[in-house]
Amino acid sequence: MKRLYRSQTDKKIAGIFGGIAELYNIDPSLLRLTFVFLGLATGIIPLLISYFVGWIIIPKGPASGKLPQSTA
Repeated sequence: MKRLYRSQTDKKIAGIFGGIAELYNIDPSLLRLTFVFLGLATGIIPLLISYFVGWIIIPKGPASGKLPQSTA
């Protein structure tokens, strides 16, 4: 099972979108643009709060950029 980590190699602020992009094999820029458009459409404050909560609860990934392999 893959786990969600904050990216240490592809990050702009906290690495949340880089980590999500690594997990689902998509472009992190696409996620960042979607976040900006959602922020403009729905209100910036709720999305910023959710980003900071993610920053707190999502652990940092390994510095090498390779995620640990599951043995199960």
